[in-house]
Amino acid sequence: MDIDLNADLGEGYGPWRMGEDEAMLSLISSANVACGFHAGDSLIMDRTARLALQHGVDVGAHVSFPDRQGFGRRLMQIDTAELATMVTYQLGAMAGIARAAGHRLTHMSFHGALGNLAAADASLADPLLRAIAAFDPAIIISSSSSAAIEGAAERCGLRVASAFLADRAYTDEGLLVPRKLPDSVIKDEAAVLARVRRLLQDGTVVTYSGHVIAMPMRSILVHGDTPGAMALARAIRAEIEGGGGRIVPISQQMAASA
Repeated sequence: MDIDLNADLGEGYGPWRMGEDEAMLSLISSANVACGFHAGDSLIMDRTARLALQHGVDVGAHVSFPDRQGFGRRLMQIDTAELATMVTYQLGAMAGIARAAGHRLTHMSFHGALGNLAAADASLADPLLRAIAAFDPAIIISSSSSAAIEGAAERCGLRVASAFLADRAYTDEGLLVPRKLPDSVIKDEAAVLARVRRLLQDGTVVTYSGHVIAMPMRSILVHGDTPGAMALARAIRAEIEGGGGRIVPISQQMAASA
């Protein structure tokens, strides 16, 4: 089985660093890079793109509400047309910086509150994905399980690569449990690895309420800002490779299956 190992990177700002990005790039196959709206800045984006190129790691745009103080995890009331231009703005910034670094933008993902909202609301997912398709119809959407995003992608002619968030709890509908609820973020490494092992073996996950649901996926995501993220990524990689899997970025997976 070919699986992408993915992490959210570039989430510092100015002199402030978050996570161990350079070390993480030695373990993963694709990176979602903050585009300056919830975190990151032009210099961090450039540095991350260049390091990713050195490590042979795919670069994606990690698109957010304009919410640095809240790290993109607060809901914001923004007109949908304006929000769509913000998505385009962030894609353009990341694509331009990647190109100048000699790399390319292969995928995008929605961050935080914007991602949760789009995943649950087709009326928002549709215009946002139309904006992505207008920018570049070859961009792959990396998303946790979402009928809204998957349906919008199909209507817009975009490809979706389902991502399993290893350290996040899921609802019975396959959506992420809101962070405000207890145990929505799974911090115990053994528990996270047990979830990954189950997913690799039979393609299922135990939900927040205790039900078992199918979880199709091409990618496993580790949050770069989570304490112990490096150790967790290393353990997940070992779990994948120990089971006979290969770490392959989603762009290569999709090119091989085209």
